[in-house]
Amino acid sequence: MPKKIMIIAGEASGDFHSSSLIHALKKINPGIEISGMGGQRMREAGARLLFDTSELSIIGFTGVLANLRKIKKVFNGLLEAIDERPPDAIVLVDYPGFNLKLAREIKKRKIPVIYYISPQVWAWWKGRIKTIGRFVDKMIVVFKFEEALYRDSGVDASFVGHPLLDIAHPAVSREDFLNKSGLSPQRQTIGLVPGSRKMEVERILPILLESARLIKEKSPDTQFALLKAPGLPGEFFTNAIARSNSSLSLRGAQRRSNPLLRLLRPFGARNDGDVSLPLTLCENQTYDFLNACDFALVASGTATLETAIMQKPMLLVYKVSFLNWLIARALIKLPFIGLVNVVAGKKIVPEFVQYKAKPRLIAEKALEILGSRERLREVKADLEKVRQGLGAPGASRRAAEIISRFIG
Repeated sequence: MPKKIMIIAGEASGDFHSSSLIHALKKINPGIEISGMGGQRMREAGARLLFDTSELSIIGFTGVLANLRKIKKVFNGLLEAIDERPPDAIVLVDYPGFNLKLAREIKKRKIPVIYYISPQVWAWWKGRIKTIGRFVDKMIVVFKFEEALYRDSGVDASFVGHPLLDIAHPAVSREDFLNKSGLSPQRQTIGLVPGSRKMEVERILPILLESARLIKEKSPDTQFALLKAPGLPGEFFTNAIARSNSSLSLRGAQRRSNPLLRLLRPFGARNDGDVSLPLTLCENQTYDFLNACDFALVASGTATLETAIMQKPMLLVYKVSFLNWLIARALIKLPFIGLVNVVAGKKIVPEFVQYKAKPRLIAEKALEILGSRERLREVKADLEKVRQGLGAPGASRRAAEIISRFIG
């Protein structure tokens, strides 16, 4: 009988990494049967999807509360599928709030549980390591420091390196990408990377657009490009840009009609709001996009690691609802939230989080870094150390080998 594996990924990044894992598993064992929860990439890699990740694209604690019924339906549906046709092992990919509860139920059924891409226990709620030790048979981690953390707690863990190293390569040259995108290779290019989930983009994109406008005001020759995440409709981004431009036009008109500003303008008063922001929207070309940028404004998450691997200086921006922020501040024990800073062990990328996520502050810091060749050299040297600390390419293959040995 062919081996059967179920893979559970609850977010876009999990779907992405799971698809690479599936390809590697099928190379080792072409007859393996893979089912589970994921997205389009897992489906294209050959998995039979029981539930789609889009049903659980939720951000923050309040998002979970608002979607409890949907979450419970998916949770119970997966258990029913496991009971009907028990797999030889179940691979849980990140998504700890859901997957750790699922691991508890799976363990009752005496099915081996493998966890690929660890929950961020080092950031908050370290007590989860004990839960992992009880319900997870094998941890496969993508950061070297995680291996020691788990082993010190008695959990069987193996470091395989980060799977992004296998894919974070541009397909075309910087010049070709910029030319095809209608941008100039001779001008400084700043990329805006607002995230991959609708809820985070809604909060972060307006901040990035206003920051870009302020940078443009001080550096008129700079050009800007916006990265659209797969799975989000194009009109969602174009509408946000239109709203930003409408707000810009309104502010400019209000200032131009202000009699006090008209009086003061000869004496050097600023006339904010008059700078337009031409913007190029790019999609499905993450690494070509990042390779073409000289600098990036990036939402916290996996994108910061992708930007670091591409050796591009950046600023990290993030904002959630006030209630989610209060809860997170009570739980997170690290002095920074960016993965690139966590891996570096120090803040090499400035973070503008929540109440500090103000366009004026972001623009000032970006211009400060871009204006210093020495600072740019230091940042790039630190980013190179981060890339080296992620291990060697081949993470998906090594993870697949561990899983294949585990199920026999």
